[in-house]
Amino acid sequence: MTIGDMIRRRRKEKGISLSELSRMTGVSKSYLSYIERGMKQNPSIDVVKRIFHSLNLPITVLTSLEEENPKAVNDFHR
Repeated sequence: MTIGDMIRRRRKEKGISLSELSRMTGVSKSYLSYIERGMKQNPSIDVVKRIFHSLNLPITVLTSLEEENPKAVNDFHR
């Protein structure tokens, strides 16, 4: 699972549209879509924090992502 997969899954679980998440985070809808689809694999930590906060996801879930898929999180840190 990638960061984008996690964001999409949580957003859909909460019934939040991309437009609504964009309003909640101040991140453009197109940028959110790129992240979710894996087209933007290294968003800034600030953007990830805003998205995770809006979706009530603890930033610590990145640790479990790294264990599952080290490349996904390593790309994020670059």
